[in-house]
Amino acid sequence: MKYYAIIPAHNEEAFMGVTLESLAAQTLLPARAVVVNDNSTDGTAAIVTAFSHKYPWISLVNKQSDAVHMPGSKVIQAFTAGYATIDEDYDIIVKLDADLILPPDYFETVLNEFKKDEKIGMVGGFAYIEKNGDWVIESLTDKDHIRGAFKAYRKALFMQMGGLRTAMGWDTADELLAKFYGWQVVTIERLKVKHLKPTGANYNKAARYKQGEAFYTLGYGLLITTIAGAKLAMRKNKPLLFIDYIKGFLKAKAEKRPLLVTAEQAKFIKAYRWKKMKAKIF
Repeated sequence: MKYYAIIPAHNEEAFMGVTLESLAAQTLLPARAVVVNDNSTDGTAAIVTAFSHKYPWISLVNKQSDAVHMPGSKVIQAFTAGYATIDEDYDIIVKLDADLILPPDYFETVLNEFKKDEKIGMVGGFAYIEKNGDWVIESLTDKDHIRGAFKAYRKALFMQMGGLRTAMGWDTADELLAKFYGWQVVTIERLKVKHLKPTGANYNKAARYKQGEAFYTLGYGLLITTIAGAKLAMRKNKPLLFIDYIKGFLKAKAEKRPLLVTAEQAKFIKAYRWKKMKAKIF
C-alpha cells in the first residue's frame, strides 16, 4: 500500500525538523510528504527546503492566509492546498501536524491494520504530551477517537465523504461520517505519538466559542451539546469553558449556521451519540 502525507505548518520552526526526522525514520516511508507552509514568519520554509534536498519525497507548498490561527478552518484550508498538488495514485492519505514524534514503525503498523479488512476506513495511534518529565496520554477524547494530529484515511472513504470539512469539528465529523457510510475506525493503543505542543496552544480568545459552534454544526442538539461540553471542559480542567461552549452553540443556532453534514447524516449522528452515551451510563 502507498501512502501520502500532508502536513500543514504555521510558524513551526521549533518542531518542524523533529517531525520530518521522525517521518524520515519510518520503517515504511511515504511515497510523498507535502508540507504546506501556511503564512509562516519564521524559518519553517527553510527547514522544509533543506529536508527536501535530502529526501526527494518531501516537497514544500507555500500558502498565504490570514495570520489568525482559528481552530479547524485554517489547518484544513492548508491541508486542502497541499492535497491539490498531489495525484490520486495513493491508497492511504494522511493528515499530520508539524509538532510530532512518531514511533519508527508507526506507518508500517497503520498500513498493516488497513490490510486486515477492506472496510477499515481510518486508523491512528494515541497522542502523548510531556508533563513533569513524563509522557502521558493527552486524554481530551475517548479512546475510540483518532486525534486530528495524525489521521490516516483509506482513499475510498476520503473520496466518499468529500474530503475534510473546513471548520472546527472536522476531526469528529470525519469519524461520524465514516460510521454513517459503514466504515470502521481503528485506534492502536501501542502506537504512542509524542505531541510536542499542547492542543490549542495558538488559539486566540475568539476561538473559545468555536467548540460550541462545532457541536451545533454536527447536528448534536442542545442536550447532547450540554453533556459533551461539560465532559470536554472537565477533561481540559477548565470548567468555565462549558459556558463558552453553550454560548457558541446558541450563537450558531441563532445565526442558523449551515451544518457540516446533511440532514440525514445529522439524524444518524444524533442517534449514534445517544447510543454511545447510554452505553456508558448503563
